[in-house]
Amino acid sequence: MKYTYPAILTPLDGGEYDIQIPDLPGCRTCGTDLYDAIRMAGDAAAMWLWDAENHGEAIPEPTTLHVKEPQQTTFIIADTEEYRRKYETRTVKKTLSIPGWLNVKAEQAGVNFSQLLQDALKSHLHIDHP
Repeated sequence: MKYTYPAILTPLDGGEYDIQIPDLPGCRTCGTDLYDAIRMAGDAAAMWLWDAENHGEAIPEPTTLHVKEPQQTTFIIADTEEYRRKYETRTVKKTLSIPGWLNVKAEQAGVNFSQLLQDALKSHLHIDHP
């Protein structure tokens, strides 16, 4: 799922930036420059939202921000699906049942059951990425 939230950028000494996303309590990070801060904020927001999705928690609605100089606002895009693909790489064992005759044929043909199931699930769910 993709989300967009407003964020507050606060310049720090040395060119660094502090960045916080008030709609996501505790979601705050920093970066060595503006680009790095925005990139880090997208990752932090994706992690916050990924955790909320995994625990069935309500996802906050974005609100409007008003700040005073020297602070600035920007929008952060957080993609929890991309975050999952990147960080949720552990394998999960699944037990399934197929007819015995089909199992024999598949084993004789050297079928990799795990790979076949992954490929079939990606196709069924219309997932293009590896």
